[in-house]
Amino acid sequence: MNTAELLVQCLENEGVEYIFGLPGEENLQILQALKNSSIRFITTRHEQGAAFMADVYGRLTGKAGVCLSTLGPGATNLMTGVADANLDRAPLVAITGQVGTDRMHIESHQYLDLVAMFSPVTKWNTQIVRPSNTPEIVRKAFKVAQTEKPGAVHIDLPENIAAMPAVGRPLKTDGRERTFAAFHSIEKAATLISQAKNPLILVGNGAIRANASEALTEFATRLNIPVANTFMGKGVIPYTHPLALWAVGLQQRDYISCGFDNTDLVIAIGYDLIEYSPKRWNPTGEIPIIHIDDTPAEIDSSYIPAAEVVGDISDSLDEIFKRSDRQDKQDPYALSLGDEIRDDYKQYSNDDGFPIKPQKLIYDLRQVMGPEDIVISDVGAHKMWMARHYHCDRPNTCLISNGFAAMGIAIPGAVAAKLVAPDRKVVAVTGDGGFMMNSQELETALRVGTPFVTIIFNDGGYGLIEWKQLNHYGESNFVHFTNPDFVKLAESMGLKGYRVESSTDFIPKLKEALAQDVPAVIDCPVDYRENLRFSQRSGDLSCNI
Repeated sequence: MNTAELLVQCLENEGVEYIFGLPGEENLQILQALKNSSIRFITTRHEQGAAFMADVYGRLTGKAGVCLSTLGPGATNLMTGVADANLDRAPLVAITGQVGTDRMHIESHQYLDLVAMFSPVTKWNTQIVRPSNTPEIVRKAFKVAQTEKPGAVHIDLPENIAAMPAVGRPLKTDGRERTFAAFHSIEKAATLISQAKNPLILVGNGAIRANASEALTEFATRLNIPVANTFMGKGVIPYTHPLALWAVGLQQRDYISCGFDNTDLVIAIGYDLIEYSPKRWNPTGEIPIIHIDDTPAEIDSSYIPAAEVVGDISDSLDEIFKRSDRQDKQDPYALSLGDEIRDDYKQYSNDDGFPIKPQKLIYDLRQVMGPEDIVISDVGAHKMWMARHYHCDRPNTCLISNGFAAMGIAIPGAVAAKLVAPDRKVVAVTGDGGFMMNSQELETALRVGTPFVTIIFNDGGYGLIEWKQLNHYGESNFVHFTNPDFVKLAESMGLKGYRVESSTDFIPKLKEALAQDVPAVIDCPVDYRENLRFSQRSGDLSCNI
């Protein structure tokens, strides 16, 4: 047995199902070891796509997704997806091939210090320099990647070390142990909640990772406290719940902003500052905060908790509820705010304008998708509209990258989602800019048998940047481009291609696309004049508190 074979044994021991990546000269030993492995190697068309697939796999399963590249340019291509996983708190293990250790002390073809390069975008990384250390390195990599807050880890394997004889065996894996919050923090949180007149729950992706959706919904319901979720917290409480105030996180004021203006206590549950800065909803730091999470609060002048409850989230919520006195208390303003939010959402249901307004497009998408079906949003102007208008009944059914927020994630992410959930409908929602960044992975989707639908919000430009330029300067520059014929492009790859030509055209074409046994692409012209209209309404928003 050589080191590469021992590495693969250790990966099998960790329960790895897939490795996403590209073959290269410096990872030949690993590829040969995978030939007879239970692990399925998914050959991608670009290393960034491989990393995004591992990223979304980790986010959906809670188990580290694994991606593989060669050295030099292969490794640099991998970095964006690795960084995305790290800041989106998705467990990921990246493995890179490397020149032999006998070449590292001199200038050498394609050699970069990959351990130094990946260090800023990972929780931990190292290079295997002794074959016998491989089991410890792999076990540590997966433990670090999957421990709260999860993220990316990197292992670098020089080609001469990969070929060396190795003696060893995989280490025993350990399950995650539950830790429980101190009673004094629970008592303090319960007292603050009992005294508050207008408390508001702000929930993030940490609650989804902790499988605390059921506990959170019961906590909010029994204490009658309204709930706002971050972009990455969608579905943690069913959007149809009367206390759900839907998503917060836009860079402009929205109805939910009035909820924060009115509150006298924010209960932050699984909330991550990296996703939505507290300076946007608590700029002066005057709103009291209860922090409930698996990990201690980050330091921020606008986020200084009055009570910090650190431990298993579901258990903490249950214990706080038992000690809280909020019988017959409710916030009439928050309930009326919820009615306003829902009325705004429904007003686009019968809009017949064309190009289609983003609100209408997303409303119709929601009508077609089931409660368990999965949508992966790319990054751009459409992401803002998806965050505001695509609502979820279940956790992890609308995935938005909102930590690193990398364009190009939707299509490779949809490949991973379909591998994880082959019986669910999967849709990638992307702009024309993001589509062209990783459209090559549609060939991967066809080849590996993962049929999903890609919806392109087509506006011929980088719409989100244009939106910001128009808000700041009243004009836009350097944001427009031309596109290929997306229908013909899809067909040339052996896919199904559709073009939406009226507002009533979208739903039937989406249903037809979802029924195909190959990936499908829908080109949909979108009316992004709505961007500035929203900004205008945001500027005119007044809260009748």
